[in-house]
Amino acid sequence: MAKKAIITGITGQDGSYLAELLLSKGYEVHGIVRHVAGEDPKQRLGRISHIVGKVELHSGSMESYASIFKIIEQVRPDECYHLASQSFVAISFEDPFSTFNTNINGTLFLLESLKVLVPKCKFYFAGSSEMFGKAEQVPQNEQTRFHPRSPYGISKVTCFELTRNYREAYDIFACTGILFNHESERRGMEFVTRKISSAVAAIKLGKQKKLFLGNLDAKRDWGYAPEYVKAMWLMLQQETADDYIVATGETHSVGEFAQAAFEEAGLDWKEYVEVDERFKRPAEVDLLVGDCRKARQELGWQHTIGYKELAAKMLRHDLERLSRM
Repeated sequence: MAKKAIITGITGQDGSYLAELLLSKGYEVHGIVRHVAGEDPKQRLGRISHIVGKVELHSGSMESYASIFKIIEQVRPDECYHLASQSFVAISFEDPFSTFNTNINGTLFLLESLKVLVPKCKFYFAGSSEMFGKAEQVPQNEQTRFHPRSPYGISKVTCFELTRNYREAYDIFACTGILFNHESERRGMEFVTRKISSAVAAIKLGKQKKLFLGNLDAKRDWGYAPEYVKAMWLMLQQETADDYIVATGETHSVGEFAQAAFEEAGLDWKEYVEVDERFKRPAEVDLLVGDCRKARQELGWQHTIGYKELAAKMLRHDLERLSRM
């Protein structure tokens, strides 16, 4: 009998790639989507439109324990991948209340439902490098102290502790993947890498004149999302639950990423990029880079695509997309 997996956030970048991976491995895949997704499937189910007929979608709310409990009771999964969250850092500053409600309560409701209904289900929580924030150690590893610098980062640290507590208190197979920035052609337009690739494509096609960015010196560890979802799956195939850093081990600035995208387009980035103070965060995270030796050694995971190839992939995708418009 095929393993059953449930994915929260299945319509997002990571959820769509993970669903594809699990289907390729013979899983019965279920996903939790907000009710509005069914009302507007073309827009809200866009990333999984090609596999909608192969997965079973359940309408639910991460803010409702009753809703989550009912879905888990119906599906009774073998593996649960919790990817859903309010994940845009800038929005978390503007609306910390909904960020905390969605991220923290959603994780608690899911863990409690699994504990009551299917305690043998393996649970994956999507952590974030934003948990480290103002990191006192470079690169960051699984023992680095957290110092989050945004409501989003704070909510993720709380969920990390919840996940660890359910593992230790109730012997649930619960682990956190602390994934550093991972991007792709399916990245949301509100994220800086997609903002860059889309703008560069528009400039190349004569549809836009300038690209306005915030802190060009902020450095991140950027990888390719389809490679990162494989690490999620590998974590739940281990005999013992544990937490892992997933990263490339390289760091590059926002300015460098923009430069790579412009170079792929055959343009000089300095002619088009302007700094706009409105896009700078109240508390900035300057340098995040991950030490993923544990994931390489214990999971056998490794990345192959660096930031330049990533920027090129995203740019080519947006050039093709905008050329059709």
